[in-house]
Amino acid sequence: MSDESSFLPLSRRQALGFIAVTAGGGVFLPGIALGQQASSYAGLALFNDGAGVCAITPQVTEGPFYFDPKLERADVTEGKAGIALNVRLQVVDAACRPLAGARVDIWHCDAQGHYSGYPGQGDGQDVDTSGESFLRGWQRADDTGIVSFATIYPGWYRGRTTHIHFKVFPDDNSVMTGQMFFPDSLSEQIFTTVAPYTDRSGRRDTSNARDGIARRAGPLSQAALREVADAYQALMIVALKAD
Repeated sequence: MSDESSFLPLSRRQALGFIAVTAGGGVFLPGIALGQQASSYAGLALFNDGAGVCAITPQVTEGPFYFDPKLERADVTEGKAGIALNVRLQVVDAACRPLAGARVDIWHCDAQGHYSGYPGQGDGQDVDTSGESFLRGWQRADDTGIVSFATIYPGWYRGRTTHIHFKVFPDDNSVMTGQMFFPDSLSEQIFTTVAPYTDRSGRRDTSNARDGIARRAGPLSQAALREVADAYQALMIVALKAD
C-alpha cells in the first residue's frame, strides 16, 4: 500500500472495488472547510493563522453509547480485528486557527456492529460488552490542533449508516459533539467481501442518504480518505464556533 499523500480512489482499490462516491453518486471529495482550497489538505498543512473564515462543523446527537473510559491513548483497537484505519482530526476555530490542547474523544462500533461497555446489543439484543473499552479513547490536540487515532474501519448496526462519533472539549466549560461519515461504496464493499465484517448475518439497512443524522450533518462531516503505509487514513477538519 502506498504512503503517498494523494486521495483515494487510487491504485490497489481494485482489491475492494473501491469507488469513492457520495450518497448521491457523485465523486467523493474531502469534507474541507470553506475558503481553504489553497491549503494542502492531503499533507495536513491545513490552515495558517488568519487563513480565512472556516465553515463550522455541524453538531449532531451524541447517541446512546458514550462513556468516558478514562483512557488517554492513540491506539484504541484493543486487539479488535478489521481493516486498519488511522483517524486524524484537526480542531480549529472559526478563523481557522488550530486549537492546541483541545481534548478529543472518539468511539465507534466494531466489525460486528457492537460498542464496548453496553448490554443489549446486536440483532438479537443479546450481546453484552459491559466492562469493556475497545474502540474508545481520547487525546489532546497538538500545537497544530491535530489528533491521530489508530483504530479499525467501523462496522454497522441497524438503523444507522457507517460512522465514528467524536467529542471536542476546547476547554473545561464547553463541548462539541459530532460524527464522521464514510463513502457508502467503500462500506458496502468491505462489509460484503472482507472478514471479519462478513462474519455477521444480514446486510446493512441504512445508507448515508437514508440516515437522518448524516443528512443533517452534511458534507462537512464526510471523511476524506487516503492511502498510507499498511492502513487507510480518514481526515476531517472540525471547526468550532465561538461561544
